Amino acid sequence: MISFRRFYAVAVARGKEFVRDRGALGWNMAFPFFVVFGMAFAFSGDAQDVFKVGVAGPAAFLPTGFAATKYVKFVPFADAEAGRQRLRHHQIDMLVLTGRPLRYWINDQSPKGYLIERVMLGTDAGAPPPVRGVVTGRPIRYVDWLVSGLLAMNMMFSALFGVGYAIVRYRKNGVLKRLKATPLTALEFLAAQVASRLVLIMVVFAIVYHGADFFLHFERLGSLFALYTVFLIGAVCLISLGLLVAARTDSEELAGGMLNLLSWPMMFLSGVWFSLEGAPRPLRLLADCMPLTHVIDAARAVMTEGATLSQVSDHLYFLVGMTVGFLFVGARTFRWE
Repeated sequence: MISFRRFYAVAVARGKEFVRDRGALGWNMAFPFFVVFGMAFAFSGDAQDVFKVGVAGPAAFLPTGFAATKYVKFVPFADAEAGRQRLRHHQIDMLVLTGRPLRYWINDQSPKGYLIERVMLGTDAGAPPPVRGVVTGRPIRYVDWLVSGLLAMNMMFSALFGVGYAIVRYRKNGVLKRLKATPLTALEFLAAQVASRLVLIMVVFAIVYHGADFFLHFERLGSLFALYTVFLIGAVCLISLGLLVAARTDSEELAGGMLNLLSWPMMFLSGVWFSLEGAPRPLRLLADCMPLTHVIDAARAVMTEGATLSQVSDHLYFLVGMTVGFLFVGARTFRWE
């Protein structure tokens, strides 16, 4: 039976300890701003002068002249609807559905779509005329696509290292040994650590997101409630993973190595900086086993596609399942000394 009084006392104590560490608090606040604004500045210029054409169906059936056009990158899609979704957000300039007759779509708000259409019709003027379709949608800037990954990455580092190092330090300094002599249970202690770090992470998330949005005006098609819910569940999962690492570790060097072993692959394979569409299947399967991948995919779907919580429920169920597993194993293997 968990005692709320003991749980509250430990959670508040941990929160005060972090707030009084001005250096750590300032870094947690400032670092995300530096990354978001730095990437927004780096990618605020014009896009590269290369056309991107989505292809749904065998690329071999593309018109011969158009397929040989230089400076056109052909991106395969499993189905036309996925390609049209990218076209709405200006992530590709045209979508072609191969077959008889040939069908294609452009975005009527995209200047590059107009130009690549003229190129296609001009290179194969003698071929049967393709069937034209139009979609409408505002462009999604790279920073709009990137911000979900940056916020999730910052949350991951805060969750893993903020909890993992703190517990290992407590164990090394004998704090846990003293707490063992009190009525405090392992479950109450771990739950208090989760709650304390969760409040901090969500406060930092709110400050960074809304502060950066004030200047950069992010494109968010979904609800703010859905976005907060995704990050809340993701934060609990990542904090639980940090607790699992620190459950029996008594060396800060070992804990740091283990946390880096977890965080760096997630940072590069979870879609923070680039999409894994078209990546080898084994790599994609590995990425799908990482909690950060599901946080980013769900948050990005809410922001850039207007997804609801029910539409990203598979990601949320995965995160909840991993959280339960991490907490269960962490509580069973936790040692005070």
